Amino acid sequence: MSFAVETDHLGKRFGTVTAVDDLSLRVAQGEIYAFLGLNGAGKTTTIRMLLDIVKPTSGAVRILGQRVAANSNPPWAAVGYMVETPHAYPELTVRENLEAARRLRPGTQRSAVDRVIQQFALDPYAERRAGTLSQGNAQRLGLAKALLHNPQLLILDEPANALDPAGIVEIRQLLRALVREQGVSVFMSSHILGEVARLADRIGILHQGRLVQELSMEELERNRRRWLAIQARDLEAARAALAQAGFSAAVTPDSALHIVNPAAVQAPDLVATRLVQAGCAPTRLAVEQEDLEHYFLRLVGIEETPGGGDAA
Repeated sequence: MSFAVETDHLGKRFGTVTAVDDLSLRVAQGEIYAFLGLNGAGKTTTIRMLLDIVKPTSGAVRILGQRVAANSNPPWAAVGYMVETPHAYPELTVRENLEAARRLRPGTQRSAVDRVIQQFALDPYAERRAGTLSQGNAQRLGLAKALLHNPQLLILDEPANALDPAGIVEIRQLLRALVREQGVSVFMSSHILGEVARLADRIGILHQGRLVQELSMEELERNRRRWLAIQARDLEAARAALAQAGFSAAVTPDSALHIVNPAAVQAPDLVATRLVQAGCAPTRLAVEQEDLEHYFLRLVGIEETPGGGDAA
């Protein structure tokens, strides 16, 4: 298999502080890989090392099969990127900023500027100075610059940052289309975990500089905790009836019963029947599962028990 991004035992220290520790990952060509972690976990430092903005203390990076190192010739012409806050020349217009970026990409046609302006709905702002843009539109401009030259690989640090819900959906659809129609590879960090769950093919979870888990969305689905949530008019009576039937139920702060017993989760109709027979018919009964946010927090040891979930 060919990889868009490879790191081998990558590490970075700043004095006595280890920002990234022994990081080895693979991003397949044509996939969307989401890099998750708390603030300070090392996500941006990793992205800066991928782009050769920061030199690693140890390990190696390959981009599109070519090593990123001194005296090497990585394929930067095939890479689009946006790291942290998107930068622009504040006194230049949106169009002028894009034209300046185009000229830094030899071989990029002039029509590319109009293409990305339309792609990111920047038409109303094309002649406006970049310094007057809202944070969300500045983010759109940064993404437009990253896509000017039709890159094979996109490396994006928080691409949906500051975008409104409609803008987040647009970016999701755009990235999916680029992968599906052009075979573009995407390596992205994000703190919008619900969006990551909808978009990514695989995720890597970074904690205190180390990659603690890497998994596909199918594997994530299997790993997420599931439980049976029950509400009834007489909660204690329902709980007693469940205990008599062999199901231990915990009362949650929102006045519901949660059963984690796999037999109950796999056969909720049986649980409902037992409650009806005991005269404690449920007013609500649903199989729920933890979302990506709760899974992530549980994995890094911040939250042990799930809160709400998505009905399944």
